[in-house]
Amino acid sequence: MGRNVIETLMGAVVLFIAASFIFISYKSGNISSDSGRYTVTAKFREIGSLSIGSDVRVGGIRVGSISNQYLDQNNFKAVVEMGINQDIKIPRDSSASVIGDGLLGGKYISIEPGGEEEYISSGGEIRYTQDSISLEELIGKFAFGSLDDKEGSSTKEDDLNGGLLDE
Repeated sequence: MGRNVIETLMGAVVLFIAASFIFISYKSGNISSDSGRYTVTAKFREIGSLSIGSDVRVGGIRVGSISNQYLDQNNFKAVVEMGINQDIKIPRDSSASVIGDGLLGGKYISIEPGGEEEYISSGGEIRYTQDSISLEELIGKFAFGSLDDKEGSSTKEDDLNGGLLDE
C-alpha cells in the first residue's frame, strides 16, 4: 500500500513538471491563438523560406504571425495570409516585405505603414509588396558580376584591357 502512494506521488510530480515545461515553452514562444486577430493577405513572387507561424512585424515589433500560405494558380504568386492583432490598424497604402532575420535566422514579414487614414479591414490585401532577397543570388552577383550581362557587352575586364591596349 505504501508503495502505491509513493508511485502515485511520483507520477503526479512528473506530470506537474511536464505541464509546467509545456506552459513555459508556450509562453516564451509567443504562441497565441487566432482569437483577437484579423486576417490580411499579401501576394509575392518569392517568399523564400517564410513559413506558417513566422512573425509579422511593424517597426521590429511582433504584431501577428503567418497563418497560411498557398500558390495563386491564376498568376503563380505566393499568397501569404497573416493574422494581425485586433488593436493594430494597418493603413491601406502600407507595404509588406519578406525580410531575413540575420544570416542563419528565419524570415518574417515586415510591414511599413503608409500614411493613408483608411485602414485594411479583415480579409483585405496589402497591395504593395517586396519579395524575398536570396542571399545566394546576391553573393553570386557580387562574386561573378551581374547574371544579366548580354552577349557582346563589354565587361569591366574588357574595358580595362582595351584601355591599356589602345594607348
